[in-house]
Amino acid sequence: MASLVTEQGIVHYEVYGRGRPVLLLHGWLNSWAVWRKTIELLGRDYRVYALDFFGFGESGDQTEDYSVNNFTELVNQFMERMGIVKAPLVGHSMGGTVSLKMAIEHPERIVKVGVVGSPIVGSSLSPLLKVAAFRGWVDLANNAPGVYNVFQAGFRPFIKGYSYFLSRDGKQLGEMLSADAGKLSYLSFFESIGTLRETDLRPVLHQINVPVLGVYGKKDMIVDPNQHKVLSEYLPHSQIAWLEESGHFPMIDESERFHKSLAAFLVQSV
Repeated sequence: MASLVTEQGIVHYEVYGRGRPVLLLHGWLNSWAVWRKTIELLGRDYRVYALDFFGFGESGDQTEDYSVNNFTELVNQFMERMGIVKAPLVGHSMGGTVSLKMAIEHPERIVKVGVVGSPIVGSSLSPLLKVAAFRGWVDLANNAPGVYNVFQAGFRPFIKGYSYFLSRDGKQLGEMLSADAGKLSYLSFFESIGTLRETDLRPVLHQINVPVLGVYGKKDMIVDPNQHKVLSEYLPHSQIAWLEESGHFPMIDESERFHKSLAAFLVQSV
C-alpha cells in the first residue's frame, strides 16, 4: 500500500502494472479491495491506481468533510500530485458518481469514464441506504459517541449475512464488506451516504463529452438498476453493459463478462 500527501491529508492507494494510467474508485462501505481482480487483469496492459477515499480503507479519518464533492477534489489532487495529466476513471457505486463529477468539473483530466452500479440520482438508493443517509444520525453520534460503536458491532455481522442476498458469492463479499466497515468512523459512514443521497447529476450530465460506459446488474438491490435508463436519457452517447445475472457487484457476480466489457471500453479510441 502506497501513500500520497494532498492538501486534505494522506491518501492511501494500490498501484500495479505498467502503461497508461487508469484510476479505480470504490463505493460506499468499500475500499480499494473491491478491485482486487480488476487490478490484476488491467495491470497487464495499464498502470492501475486504486484509491481509498478519506475515511475508508487505509486512508483513515483526516477530515470532517466526507462528501461526494470532497472526494471529487481528492481525485483531482491525487492526479495532480502524481503527475497524471489525463486518465480514464472507473468507479463503482459512489465512486462512479465521483467519476462523473470529475468529468464535469475537471474535464481536462478525464479521457473516459466507466461507472458500475452508480446512482445518477440519489433517490435511486435502496430504502436501507436511504435510512443510513438520514442526517440526524450524525447529530445522534456526536451527542452519544458510544452509540455508533454499538451500531458498528452489530452492523458487521448483519452485513456479512445480508451479503448473501447481494452477490452470488456472499461469503467473499461479506468478508470484504465486514472488514471495510470496521474501519469507518460515524462521520465517514453517515456523511458520505448522506451527500450521495442528495446528489442529482441530471441537470449537468450533458456537459460530459468523453466516452462513458455504464455497467448495471439487473439484480442490483443497492442502487435501482434502471439508473442505466437515466444515464442513457441524459447522456445519449453513453454505452450500457447490462448484466442479467449480476447484482451491485458485477466484478464478482459475472467477473469474466464484466472485465471483458471494461477492457473493450478502455481500448476504444477516443
